[in-house]
Amino acid sequence: MTNLYFLRHGHAHDRDEWKTQNDELRPLTTEGIAAMRQEAIVLRHLQPDFTAIVTSPLVRARETADIIHTLFPDLPITEDALLKPGFGLKALEKVLKQHDGHESLLLVGHEPDFSAVISDMIGGGRVTMKRGGMARVKLASKEKLRGDLIWLITPSVFRAAED
Repeated sequence: MTNLYFLRHGHAHDRDEWKTQNDELRPLTTEGIAAMRQEAIVLRHLQPDFTAIVTSPLVRARETADIIHTLFPDLPITEDALLKPGFGLKALEKVLKQHDGHESLLLVGHEPDFSAVISDMIGGGRVTMKRGGMARVKLASKEKLRGDLIWLITPSVFRAAED
C-alpha cells in the first residue's frame, strides 16, 4: 500500500440538537450533503488512486462515504468500527491488515482522530482536518506507519473548484 487518503465527514447536524439522541445517528445537514456532492465531483477530476473506501459506521461518515461512492461505484465500500471516534495508530494498523490487497485506501472518519493520526504518521506538526477536508499520506513504511503528507485539502478549495 502506498497511499492513504483521509476524508473527514461532511457538515453534520449540531451536537446540541442531538443531546437526547444517539450521537452515532447524527446525519449530514442538507448543506453538508450538497457540499460533499460537489467535493465528490472535484475529487473525481483529481483521479485519486484509491482502490477501496473504508468508512466509520457512524451515520454522518457513512453518508459521506456513500456520496463519494456514487462517483466511484466500482470501488468496494465497507464499514469498519475501528474508524469510530477513538481511532488511532493501532486501529489504523488493523485496518491496513484487513485491506492488505489494496494499493491505496480512502478512509472516512472523524476528528480529532484523523488529525492526530496524520500528525503521528508524518513525525509531528499540527494538522487540522476541517469537515469535508481531505489529506493524502504517502507511506514510506507500512510496518512503521510512517509517511509524508502529500496534500491537505480544505473544503474551501473544493468549493473554489465549483466556480
